[in-house]
Amino acid sequence: MKLGPKFKIARRLGAPIFEKTQTAKFKATLGDKKKSKRPASKTEFSKQLIEKQKARFTYGISERQFSSYIKKVIESGSHTPSNDVFTALETRLDNVVYRLGIATTRQFARQVVSHGHILVNGRKLNVPSYIVKPGDTIDVRIGSKANGIFKELEEKLKTITTPTWLTWNIEKKQASALRLPTLDGQELLFDLNSVLEYYKR
Repeated sequence: MKLGPKFKIARRLGAPIFEKTQTAKFKATLGDKKKSKRPASKTEFSKQLIEKQKARFTYGISERQFSSYIKKVIESGSHTPSNDVFTALETRLDNVVYRLGIATTRQFARQVVSHGHILVNGRKLNVPSYIVKPGDTIDVRIGSKANGIFKELEEKLKTITTPTWLTWNIEKKQASALRLPTLDGQELLFDLNSVLEYYKR
């Protein structure tokens, strides 16, 4: 998915939705922008659109893919739609690779998966949208471990805090999914309820 200038997009949406914008300096510029301009009144639709864009850009997926996740949850009649959308987005293989610290950004994680560097349950998978299930194991392919981008992975993992639903076996240098992620206790940069309302129109 092609994007424009990330800082410009993040400033327009008013949230540090990209990894490179998650700095104190950038957050300060967002605060300055809010102070310098009189807040314009927004319609409910425009607010929902902004929340949708925040969520989509955060995970870096196309409108078609994103709307597919949302519509599937809506059509299922789920009693916890926001949680189900969050689970679907978080369990994408590219996001899991990012959450595990194998890649520093979701965009890079997508490239890592697409280029065949990742094994799931011992099989090479190059589909970023693959949904990781509880019990699945995730590993860097043996032939890829000598690659420069993975050489210092073990040291890098010591500084990474992985979500509680994922775990690393340091001895085997293999990760696994313990359970499905849930929305409880999460602090998101977007409002999934507004996103759902946008697609219900």
